[in-house]
Amino acid sequence: MRLSLLSAALVAALVGYGSTIVLVLAAAAALGATPAQTASWVLAICLAKAAGSALLSAWARIPVVLAWSTPGAALIAATSGISMAEGVGAFLLAGALIALSGVLRPLGRLIALIPDGIAAGMLAGVLLPFCLKLGPAAVALPGLVLPMVTLFLLVRRANPALAVLAALALGLALAFATGAAALPDLRLPWPRLTFIAPAFRPEVLLGLGLPLYLVTMASQNLPGFATLRAAGYTPPVRAALGVTGGLSALSALFGAHTISMAAITAAICLGDDVHPDRTRRWKVGLAYAAVWVGLGLLGPLIVTLLAALPADLIAAIVGLALLGPLTGALTGGFAQPAQRFAAAATLTVTASGVTAFGIGAAFWGLVAGLVVYAAETIQHRR
Repeated sequence: MRLSLLSAALVAALVGYGSTIVLVLAAAAALGATPAQTASWVLAICLAKAAGSALLSAWARIPVVLAWSTPGAALIAATSGISMAEGVGAFLLAGALIALSGVLRPLGRLIALIPDGIAAGMLAGVLLPFCLKLGPAAVALPGLVLPMVTLFLLVRRANPALAVLAALALGLALAFATGAAALPDLRLPWPRLTFIAPAFRPEVLLGLGLPLYLVTMASQNLPGFATLRAAGYTPPVRAALGVTGGLSALSALFGAHTISMAAITAAICLGDDVHPDRTRRWKVGLAYAAVWVGLGLLGPLIVTLLAALPADLIAAIVGLALLGPLTGALTGGFAQPAQRFAAAATLTVTASGVTAFGIGAAFWGLVAGLVVYAAETIQHRR
């Protein structure tokens, strides 16, 4: 095991964890998770990512790096009126659909029929409300947020992958140094998995489970496979969907949402500097898995530390973390002229947060986009 493999795995894991862990905590809070359920969520999803990365890398002999669904966490955090048990039911559905996509080819083809612009518009609508909170947070806490934003912009010029992690570190330091946050008791409790019996409510399955599956597939798995192809590897698509979907369904019983292929963090583990022999580069997946086990065990300590931060500071960190994904979603949504209006309709309805018949805005945004696109397509053909 070369040192370069270990360093690449450590950096990739810290970037993935540090840049979006606050979003996962926000998702848990939106479902009313107890502290024990939140700690179980973090531990379960870390272990699922570790197991999947190690298994797929060792089996396929290529560096397969997994992530938790960041857009999925944003989708969950934007919901309201859903219990933790109902959320678990939605997570189970999303995991099962991902696994079935690797087994049943017609299901994969059906998802592929959704226009890229509409899928991207739905993702942009989910992310936009979180990014809009960055401005009010800067007004509420200028002494904390503005230096953090400045460092984010400076680091992003040199290394975009580390920008959010650097901003989070500075935000933590400033919050505790200035007294804006009180340093909690940092005892290290032993993390435990907490079983959560799922509850299945049809409107939650449609309003959260189905959109969670769609955003995970469109914004995480597909770019993850493309990243592997760009690095010269043939991704094990069906095996990866089966493993990530199965592990997502299993970890859902302990509160975790979906895991998926990684794109940005995967790029850190695929370069020639990781290992000059590309046939041995798959071992980075084992090192990556080991780091995620460690992060899972440290979860209660990290969660306690972040819970002490002011709410506006957390909102600013989340907004910074989602600016990159929002840019990609907006670019994809309006890239094709024929889909732009439908994408705008999808974005508008999704970002509105409207709920009808107990079903959330992401589902209605998808419906609105498909209806508009179908109407425009028929009109164009006539």
